[in-house]
Amino acid sequence: MFAPAEFLDLEHTAHPKLFENQKYVWDALRQIASYLQFRLKPAVFGELIGKPFISSNVFVGRGTIVEQGAVLKGPAWIGENCHIRSGCYVRENVVVGDGVVMGNSCEFKNCILFDEAKAPHFNYVGDSILGHGAHLGAGVILSNVKLDHGEITVAASDGNVATGLTKFGAIVGDRTEIGCNAVINPGSILGRDCLVYPGVNFRGVLPEGSVVKLRQEIQVLERRDGRET
Repeated sequence: MFAPAEFLDLEHTAHPKLFENQKYVWDALRQIASYLQFRLKPAVFGELIGKPFISSNVFVGRGTIVEQGAVLKGPAWIGENCHIRSGCYVRENVVVGDGVVMGNSCEFKNCILFDEAKAPHFNYVGDSILGHGAHLGAGVILSNVKLDHGEITVAASDGNVATGLTKFGAIVGDRTEIGCNAVINPGSILGRDCLVYPGVNFRGVLPEGSVVKLRQEIQVLERRDGRET
């Protein structure tokens, strides 16, 4: 249960070693810092528009566009043919595949993004993994810390599974779509090919191919004398 292959196609990352011999998919988050420390060879082969900030501890692959206003603090490994837009903030220990979009006002920290993942507008991706083709709508937040700052558990069908982590956002499986302004709470696991509707506040384990809908009651009132009734 919760093995990496249940959620992620390891052929769609240049970094499958992060997942070798890992019992749980989230265990790869512990490996990012040491993986980059020993394997990262900083270089910039992409196209820079203007003068984005790129530290000396970042690799940027061929065909990747980095716009002015982006900040790549690193350590970070960014693949080929990505688009890093103005206002993107890449913090420490970030591993990014090919064809990824990292957008305006988005922040990334201790995370893994598989090929073709997209976080294009106002997203926070901390201590999380986005699978191949996963997409975050505008304003989606992957919250990574509990309010009491305690250990994060995963709510399995047969009881909670301890992760040993106090910072852990979400696993978002291959091709899963999360709608605008949804909040995914710490320790959430979303299977492949899921749909999460806009505005949903979710925590838990979502089976592959699931849809999460949000229903709300909306009242439309007649306005009188400049005031609602």
